[in-house]
Amino acid sequence: MIIKILGPGCANCHNLEKNTRAALADSGIEATLEQVTDYGEIAGYGVMKTPGLVVDEEVVVSGRVPKPAEIAELLAARA
Repeated sequence: MIIKILGPGCANCHNLEKNTRAALADSGIEATLEQVTDYGEIAGYGVMKTPGLVVDEEVVVSGRVPKPAEIAELLAARA
């Protein structure tokens, strides 16, 4: 599983990464976590409001920071 955090490095982007790492740790799901900060690449995913969460090239969340439990549910559905 490849997970990408889309955003310029703002506080919400860091919070999304922190929550995603917590969700991975709690669920035991193994994944590669990447940061995408290039605006062109972010726009290529159709995300106009960051942060964004991409799982295996599918945008699952954009414009908000979900709690770790919600992220764990999203990841479990794709594992």
